[in-house]
Amino acid sequence: MGSDGSATGGMRKFGVGAAVVAVLVVAAVAVAIGAVRSLGDQPQTVALSPTAAAVESAVYVHIHGEVVAPGIYRLGSDARVVDVIAAAGGLTTDADDSAVNLARLVVDGEQLRVPAVGEEAAPHSGAPTADGRVALNSADAAALETLPGIGPALAERIISWRSEHGPFRAVEDLLGVPGIGDKVLAGLRDQVTL
Repeated sequence: MGSDGSATGGMRKFGVGAAVVAVLVVAAVAVAIGAVRSLGDQPQTVALSPTAAAVESAVYVHIHGEVVAPGIYRLGSDARVVDVIAAAGGLTTDADDSAVNLARLVVDGEQLRVPAVGEEAAPHSGAPTADGRVALNSADAAALETLPGIGPALAERIISWRSEHGPFRAVEDLLGVPGIGDKVLAGLRDQVTL
């Protein structure tokens, strides 16, 4: 009986082990079938709400003049004039596209006007604002030279820096212009705006 009892106990152990293996095999097959079936499904697009960083990096630009749909447009912070024009439906047939710099980076809050062919472009000299400050992102050399410590050479360097790097995002960006250090910046800080 001892030999029959131990044979029965061994059979039970073998039966439980086989059952566990069988369950694992069935589970693996079910997972494999589900994975194969999902390969045929179309990927789902999930709309994500904008993050705070995405909202902060947006710029708003008011475009008017010879564009199909004038208005205010929200674009990425790296948007250029050509992107704003595209958002506004493109240029009208009367537009003078040579009167605007299509490659220029736009600045948050700016107003952009596209003139008609033969129409005089709006002055963009950077004349002092209503509060008397000079707008760094639109000032021409003459307007920049009215600032303390800025002569013709430094005015041209500011314009070159702006052309190469895009619009100033903060007055402190002037420190990137060769020849402008902390002392010159201190003298300009209350005299300029973006």
